[in-house]
Amino acid sequence: MNPRDIELEILLKNHTPQDDFCGLTPSEIDHLLYRTFSFDSPLQFQSNIDNSILDRIPFFRIAEAFLKIIEREKSIKLTALGNLPRKVVIELYENKYFLDRDIESGFIKITKEDDCRVVSTARLTTLVAKLVKKSKGKLSLTKEGANFLKKENRVDFFKTIFRAYTVAFNWNYNDYYPESPTGQLGFAFSMYLLHLHGQNFETSDFYAEKYIKALPKLLLYFPEEGLLSIEESFKHCYGLRVIDYFFDWFGLADVVYPDTIFSEEPTKLRKNEVFNLLFKFE
Repeated sequence: MNPRDIELEILLKNHTPQDDFCGLTPSEIDHLLYRTFSFDSPLQFQSNIDNSILDRIPFFRIAEAFLKIIEREKSIKLTALGNLPRKVVIELYENKYFLDRDIESGFIKITKEDDCRVVSTARLTTLVAKLVKKSKGKLSLTKEGANFLKKENRVDFFKTIFRAYTVAFNWNYNDYYPESPTGQLGFAFSMYLLHLHGQNFETSDFYAEKYIKALPKLLLYFPEEGLLSIEESFKHCYGLRVIDYFFDWFGLADVVYPDTIFSEEPTKLRKNEVFNLLFKFE
């Protein structure tokens, strides 16, 4: 086989839809995994995002409210442990942009920043996005952060927060599962799965199984120990990172959780209007 034939064979393989990738080609998967926001990625923001849609994104609203508090106060002095003061955490949560099940049930009472994971994560995301800076134990806005509070820059503000959370913030930070790229690597592929199958309610495991099929080597991060099998641990980790802390926090899906932690009912989700108004797959 001559070099030109080899090149042609590779080209055809890279552009042939694969069942393991739910109809995507290896080239398209490569873009979703490693060049997610490039101009030729299958995932794109909608060209016209209405300002009203941004009001339906819980995580963004919390990040936006956080910057507005800093703008109002000029700066926020952190606690001795480097956390937000309790009054700031409570103010942000009491906007009710996102209802934490443990807090709403009374299982957790907000006494410190770590008690409200969505607020803590929004704060850290604004830092990695360089919208907020820390100096001498105080948080203040950067020039870019202050600029994003202008109404005309709100869509770009959302895109910056979305990119920072999905790419720069480390999803391992929010759980005790083995440190691995599970969920965060290929987050856009999970979005593609929701785009493809989200017309009806499906279980969290339904999406986890398709994700495993596409990226099976991620199972290697999970040890063979404990009460759960490797695949069960993986599915739990995927559900927490992708369904709970991504799709639900960003309002991309209608998520229905079991009534109690002891329930055998699975978490179910369905794509909603917000997803379609924010993103498209080409």
